[in-house]
Amino acid sequence: MVVLMRHALTVLVLAGLLLAQTAENRKPDRVVTINAERFAFSPSKITVKQGQLVEFVLVSDDTDHGFRIAGAGIDVAIPPQGRGEAKVRFIAREKGRFVFECSRACGAGHNLMRGYIEVK
Repeated sequence: MVVLMRHALTVLVLAGLLLAQTAENRKPDRVVTINAERFAFSPSKITVKQGQLVEFVLVSDDTDHGFRIAGAGIDVAIPPQGRGEAKVRFIAREKGRFVFECSRACGAGHNLMRGYIEVK
């Protein structure tokens, strides 16, 4: 019985890793560019369908910022204007609202820098 349970657990772990790898390698269902500037994200409200793989292309129009989706394990740095972009992928597994926010202290209005992803 213990051996059977271990085997089942191993299969579940391998299936999870395969699913994660497949998401990383497949073409995204949707690509959304988000601009970060002066204490705001644009767009700040994004609607996606459940099950979609969304790739966010993150650019800054001024200083360096961060992009964090709490609960999704996403927290990346957005380089300052003219120094490139950051890309991150998000799988909309569950319906609901997911808040994203700046995760780098970027000035006096930093705590206002938020948006959300609505998964329908």
